[in-house]
Amino acid sequence: MAAWVKGGATDADAAVMAAARLLSSAHAPVFAGLNAEVAAIRAAYDLAGRIGASVDTAGGDATYADLGALARVGAMQAPPAEVAGRADAVLVVGEAPLKSPLVERLRGTKPVRGRAAGAERSIHHLRSNQDLAVQIAHLRAHARGHMTSDAGMAETARAMASALYGAVLYDPGELGTLGIEMLQGLAMDLNESTRCFALSVSDGTQDRAALQVAAWTTGQATRVGFGRRVPEQDPWRFDADRQARAGEADAALWLASLPTPRPTWLKTLPTVALVGADAAPDLAEVVIRVGEPGRETGGVLWNEGRAGLSYRAPEQGADLPTAADIIARIAAAVAGRGAVAGRSAVANSEDA
Repeated sequence: MAAWVKGGATDADAAVMAAARLLSSAHAPVFAGLNAEVAAIRAAYDLAGRIGASVDTAGGDATYADLGALARVGAMQAPPAEVAGRADAVLVVGEAPLKSPLVERLRGTKPVRGRAAGAERSIHHLRSNQDLAVQIAHLRAHARGHMTSDAGMAETARAMASALYGAVLYDPGELGTLGIEMLQGLAMDLNESTRCFALSVSDGTQDRAALQVAAWTTGQATRVGFGRRVPEQDPWRFDADRQARAGEADAALWLASLPTPRPTWLKTLPTVALVGADAAPDLAEVVIRVGEPGRETGGVLWNEGRAGLSYRAPEQGADLPTAADIIARIAAAVAGRGAVAGRSAVANSEDA
């Protein structure tokens, strides 16, 4: 196993002990990234509870854009299988959804279920050359007959209104809360005369898996803090980027067993990094190479095609520890250093 402490190569035991010292001595540690298998995310929540850390994910902004819109206006959502099986008209909003394998699947197939079975499927694209929220508002106005000035918008509005089953694909990080609210309003308007549903496509991180782990572990969404012994959820207060910029965090655990863009603040804090193939000695104060789930180790991951969690077997054998194993060893070392008992509502509930 590859591991480094302050740039120098070391063994697993020394790296784990260095990580335990760094995290247990911090007053306000933050756990970030969480782009990993479910077992590692669960282990991170447990360790965060034991030492009073806050938790955020790599795609937290996108997650909260979706959750904010859901709380304010509701949602007309459909899973990928229903969209692929039934939709005869699809509107792709912005550029990010074009990267999803689902779009290529939709381009190459026809509906096979429902009233639209066997019909040709039309794909429409709302490009992000202008503010997407404004463009969706204009499309909504054309669909309701309040505007007729844009021929392209009018054509797209007619296609969605005349569909037997319409679907709107979007990326929440690209669209933002205001745009998602407008998009959900469009779907609700179309449902007055036909069927239309929205589908949020993933940005490639495991945020949806982390959201489920957060829900069953703490009863709340991600961006949770354990500093006052019980899990407190606050999307602003426990935003890892904001905490790092404001100087509120004094140490970090960066969990990214899957490839993940690194935040700019990563090297501004004493950090323990548990990372996959992109591990490097200078990435953080303590760096431990772990197996990449689905490639080098097995693990439960978010399955975009099924909109759920599923096990992914390793593609190749590798003598590497899982991130969950390393976090468990760090937690044991933290306990051995006499960390404050009972700081975590999670730990207490599991021990009860």
